Amino acid sequence: MAKKANNKKPKGELGLLSLTALVVGSMIGGGIFNLMQDMSAEASLLAIIIGWLIAGVGMVLLAFSFQNLNRKRPDLDAGVYSYAEAGFGKFMGFSSAWGYWISAWIGNVSYAALLFGSVAYFFSIFDDGRNTASVIGASVMLWLVAWLINRGIKTSSLSNLIVTIAKLVPIGIFVVAIMAAFKYDLLTADVWGKMLEGSPDLMTQIKSTTLITVWVFIGVEGAVIFSGRAKKRSDVGKATFIGLSLVTAIYLLTTILSLAVLSQPEIAELSQPAMAGVLESVVGKWGAILVNLGLVVSVLGGWLAWTMFAVELPYQAAKNKTFPKWFAKENSRGVPTTSLVITSVLIQLFLLSFLIPNLNAYSFLFSLASSAILVPYLFVALFQLKSSWQEKASTPGRTRNMVIGLLATVYAVWLLYAADVNYMLLSVLLYAPGAVIYAIMRIYQKKKPFTMYELVVVVVLALLAIYAVSQLAISGSDLNLILFPAE
Repeated sequence: MAKKANNKKPKGELGLLSLTALVVGSMIGGGIFNLMQDMSAEASLLAIIIGWLIAGVGMVLLAFSFQNLNRKRPDLDAGVYSYAEAGFGKFMGFSSAWGYWISAWIGNVSYAALLFGSVAYFFSIFDDGRNTASVIGASVMLWLVAWLINRGIKTSSLSNLIVTIAKLVPIGIFVVAIMAAFKYDLLTADVWGKMLEGSPDLMTQIKSTTLITVWVFIGVEGAVIFSGRAKKRSDVGKATFIGLSLVTAIYLLTTILSLAVLSQPEIAELSQPAMAGVLESVVGKWGAILVNLGLVVSVLGGWLAWTMFAVELPYQAAKNKTFPKWFAKENSRGVPTTSLVITSVLIQLFLLSFLIPNLNAYSFLFSLASSAILVPYLFVALFQLKSSWQEKASTPGRTRNMVIGLLATVYAVWLLYAADVNYMLLSVLLYAPGAVIYAIMRIYQKKKPFTMYELVVVVVLALLAIYAVSQLAISGSDLNLILFPAE
């Protein structure tokens, strides 16, 4: 951003290599530390490879959509949801913001689950990270961070550097060590997944990877924020493509290489994070210590930034009059206190999921977070397609942008189709209260709550919510019976 005293636009300082490094660094999160277990639990080698290829191509298309919209509609700077609002109306904009916010704070809870799985390696009181001690520990962390944010603390470049090092060093050592211990016969022992429980067909296996790939790619839109710092605009698209290709390759490597040192059943039995157990099987106990320490430092260092992001979403939406205005209430330090308190309370409630018997809290939470963000991503793809279609035929790049929008939309629809229907139903229960809050907000503003087509959407949402509640009632509120009905 240019300084007020100077009307000249500052010259970008980042070349292609630097931009690519930023994209890679911003994309890889704590989810990679348990990726091999999440993937191999329900998918074979072939399904995993196909799943990553679909995700890699799809996410590149979404990233290009974000970049294109950011370039041609700089006025829509309120957030990802602003594209849904501009293209499909106020309620769709609200729903997109609501889903994006849900994904953000539930994602925080999932990282807390993964964190205490690692802390448990050093302190047995936390058992496997799914007990009362873990809930208490996570609660203390949650409200300590909330207090710090309320005091006006900000993240620093030093903390970001520490988090990046804590992530990348264990991953680098892991890849090198596993490549040295590579066993081809073990890797190819069950390419088609015939030994998986229930012997699912290939398409079922590929679909099972969907929410996992979405989870580790959440934040793909962050690649756009570096565009203003590029020396050459043409480098932005190149960096995004190269960066996302590298990230996909890293995810693919960590997943596939693990299957070359341990069998799928062995990986499935590992404690979280699974990367620690896989590396320990190759180099000894120090490998598990390194990975667990790396994850602890990474998550603790990133917790503040993630919480601030989750708090900022409804705050910015409220300032844009998309969310109720009380989300925009600030304290004397300019901190959105109402948003902070509500977000923290919701996180606190979902920390109790650690105590649900026989439920893998981390897997449950990241799957729910992934399900919630599918709708916002769909709206971005649709708006890319719609805005490109509405341009004049002579507009440079119109055909290219239409193709990107069409393919990104196909990918977004695939995500909705392939996502676990049970998680989608649970996410409906989180979306439904949003429709009520939106209606109250519009009535308070003395405006018509819904247009006719929005009302149709609300009715469908309500029916799905009723069905989801009925399923909860039938199962006796046992999430395991809903998520895993065949077991």
